[in-house]
This record gives sequence, C-alpha cells and structure tokens, in this order.
Amino acid sequence: MSRITAAALVLAGALALPHRALGAGSPLKVQVDKSKVDLKQHRLEVKMSHPAGKVKIEVYAEDEAVLADEEQDFTGRPAGAPLIVAWTPSSDAAVARIEVHAYDAHGSWVGVEIAPWFVPIPHEDVNFKTGSAEIDDPETPKLEAAYAKLGEVLAKDQAHGRMHPGITLYIAGHTDTVGSAAHNLKLSQDRARSIASWFRKRGVKLPISFEGFGETSPEVKTADNVDEPRNRRVDYVLSDGPPTYSAAFKPSWKRIP
Repeated sequence: MSRITAAALVLAGALALPHRALGAGSPLKVQVDKSKVDLKQHRLEVKMSHPAGKVKIEVYAEDEAVLADEEQDFTGRPAGAPLIVAWTPSSDAAVARIEVHAYDAHGSWVGVEIAPWFVPIPHEDVNFKTGSAEIDDPETPKLEAAYAKLGEVLAKDQAHGRMHPGITLYIAGHTDTVGSAAHNLKLSQDRARSIASWFRKRGVKLPISFEGFGETSPEVKTADNVDEPRNRRVDYVLSDGPPTYSAAFKPSWKRIP
C-alpha cells in the first residue's frame, strides 16, 4: 500500500487512509462495509463520496501470496453509489488481507485495508430428535470435538500474535423444507440456542451469539417438503462480524449471557 504521512481514519470497520488531493474541494471519503465483504462469492461493496473513477483491489493469503490483483472501471457512477468489486482468486487459500484503492473521477484516491476473519469450525452435526432442541447425551462427544477444534484455532491465532477485535462465536441453525416455514424457523433458533448454551457452559469465554435461519439458507436448494439431510445443519463460525447467509432473511443475533 502507498505510504501516506497523514493520520489514519477508521471508516465502517476498515482502515481508510486520507486521499491524495489533486485539486480543491471536499476530501474523498471511502466506505467499505465489512458486513458486505463476501469471501465465498469473492466480492465486496465500495462507496465513494465523489463521482467514481476506478477501484484497484489486491487480495493476500496468510503467507502474503497474492490471490488477486485487479482493477475495475466505475467511471460515470455517481457519488454514494454502491460499487460491487469482484475478484477471481488464483487459489483456494484463505483470505488474510484485502487492500482496496478507490479513485474518484479526478484521480484522488483513498487506500482501505480490510482484514476479514471468518473461520468455520469443523464439526459433526448434532442429531436431534424430531421436533426437539434437546441435546441427547450420546451426541455430546460431537460437541466436545468441536470445542477442541475451537481451542486449536484460538491457540494458533494467539501464537501468531494476531489481534482480532470483536471476535464472536456465531451459532447458526438451518433446516430442510419439511414442515411449515414458521415451524422450521423456530426449531432452528431453539437448536442453535441449545448448542450456543452448551459451549458457554463448557467454558467458552468469548461472546457467543446464535440465530436460526430455518429453511431460508439451504446448502442444497430443493422444492418444498423435501427431506434433505445436508440442509439440516448448524454452523459454528468464529468471526469479527456476523456471517451473512441470505439477503431475503434479516437475522436478529441473540447473545448468550
């Protein structure tokens, strides 16, 4: 990233460096909302306070390998317009850092550095009895294994001396399409709460939030009333921001005390 001697500003959870002025007028401001950084679809959203010019993006892995180095032209887009910036990664390596340089129509620019942190915890899904959110004793070893994985991830991160403000363990429940949508939403919420509560009682000190998404975010799209085991799942995610699943469903994450 180009070095600029002026002090840094914080905008929308991303580090924004002051613009290089090429003329009079209000300073260029750039916003990158971390909640709209989609690492699966390889895209993010940028907004500028001036009419847009272009956006350059560089994506790095943890070993500093360059996963993408691309430029997109947004000439003609008005100030404040959401600019969807996409990239094609060179490998499946996890993203450790993204650098965005946003240029307005006159050539002024702002550099934004994003350090997304989104780590799914590998686990075997707990099997619940039909219509139940109670965790049966024979299922506990699955949660113990996930608890151990969680500890490994946190220990590795600490060993590397990283700082990730606002890290939370998110528990997201999902169902298939058998039954009514309302019933599935409530059931997924109850099951996510049960698992989140188990982690708290087991000794996880991090903030823990849970939400149920019912049948709104299937792993495999199906018709209504289709029994699809892959859609009956609960995700365990360590992240510095709420995970995004479906634009059609607005989650209301609840915190486990």
